[in-house]
Amino acid sequence: RDTDRSRGLGDVYKRQIGNSGKNRKERPLRMKTLTRNAYAKVNLALDVLRRREDGYHDVCMIMQNLSLYDTLTFTVEEADTLTITLACDKAFVPCDARNLIYKAIALMGETYHLTGHVHVELVKRIPVEAGMAGGSTDCAAAFHAMRELYGLDVSDQELMKLGVKLGADVPYCIMAKTALSEGIGEVLTEVAPLPDCFVVVAKPTISVSTKMVYENLHANELQHHPDVAGMVDALKQGDLSGVASRMENVLETVTTKLYPQIEEIKQTMKESGAENAIMSGSGPTVFGLYTEKATAEQAAEKIRQQYGLSEVYVTQPC
Repeated sequence: RDTDRSRGLGDVYKRQIGNSGKNRKERPLRMKTLTRNAYAKVNLALDVLRRREDGYHDVCMIMQNLSLYDTLTFTVEEADTLTITLACDKAFVPCDARNLIYKAIALMGETYHLTGHVHVELVKRIPVEAGMAGGSTDCAAAFHAMRELYGLDVSDQELMKLGVKLGADVPYCIMAKTALSEGIGEVLTEVAPLPDCFVVVAKPTISVSTKMVYENLHANELQHHPDVAGMVDALKQGDLSGVASRMENVLETVTTKLYPQIEEIKQTMKESGAENAIMSGSGPTVFGLYTEKATAEQAAEKIRQQYGLSEVYVTQPC
């Protein structure tokens, strides 16, 4: 990990913005270092309505942020072109153009004609490939940070239009509020937040391919769909039990057959006092809602011991 890249920066850098050479502008700004937290998400409900002719799927989901987060520190310095470097505390995370943080910065630079050296230090806490939008939320943090660092007059809606080019979950992560998600995930409507509770998150030591799950779903043949509209009403009323009773993820019809441990962890959470428990996204992470912190902590410890898992967390909605 190269921690020296963010040191010894000058006091001033210049930025260039504009949509063409004719209206491009230069404005000097003092060098900035900016830190942002990027929060994990879970799907309180996940329905897949149909497979589209273009190969994508129309979905209907309720998305909720949790207090589990990654931390990103951005630093800029003067340069004639836009250059990007990225370092992470986890060796298995790619720190090149494959990373969504890198892609977000590059897209912002291309769109708004930005110059400068941007260096990012990533501290990773959200489990990777877990159905919790870890990469997407880091990507969203990069969009927000670039807007602030360069003083761009760009709305969240504009960032979300850019973000969907990099992933279906990115617009939600830019929005970062409890939301009804439709289309392929890019049509977002804010809804009332999840009532106060404690959320136990457990990631099994298995790898689930999102592509494989959707290819085996047969979405057009599903006979049952979650009550998403009822969940929206329960959220509006602040009814935690009403929300919990409607928690459902149709992707489990694929994953639990292939990976029985997902269903086993769900049942352990319910037996340990959860109002309900389901898989998040395409998995393999399972989460359960608890009304009492002590009960949640006891359940988390039981799951750690029973399944030998290291990535088990007690969090809250945020």
